Amino acid sequence: MITTEPEKVIIVEGLTDKRQIAKIINDNVTIICTNGTLGVEKFDELLETYELDEKDVFILVDEDKSGMKLRKQLARELPHAEHIYVSSEYREVAATPEKILASALLSKHFSVHPIFLF
Repeated sequence: MITTEPEKVIIVEGLTDKRQIAKIINDNVTIICTNGTLGVEKFDELLETYELDEKDVFILVDEDKSGMKLRKQLARELPHAEHIYVSSEYREVAATPEKILASALLSKHFSVHPIFLF
């Protein structure tokens, strides 16, 4: 059996965000936690380790001050990345209802477990 590296990468802030997305998604995707802002060295390490310049990268961070700062930094470093937004009503990825997250992921052509769409 040949396993291939996922071509899609989702960048999130924290472990709770990663768990929430992993539960909903039904796709071969790598989910990277930044644990907040990224220094140059840490970013370069992620860039190389996950080959971010060669993959479809999606940014899904909280709609708060630190999330917006991280989104801005990632957008600058990864101009080819697509953005997935959560409503400012929920502010955090982990606090966003699963149905809303599933719809947002589906809109970016991710396969999601159908149970999260109802």
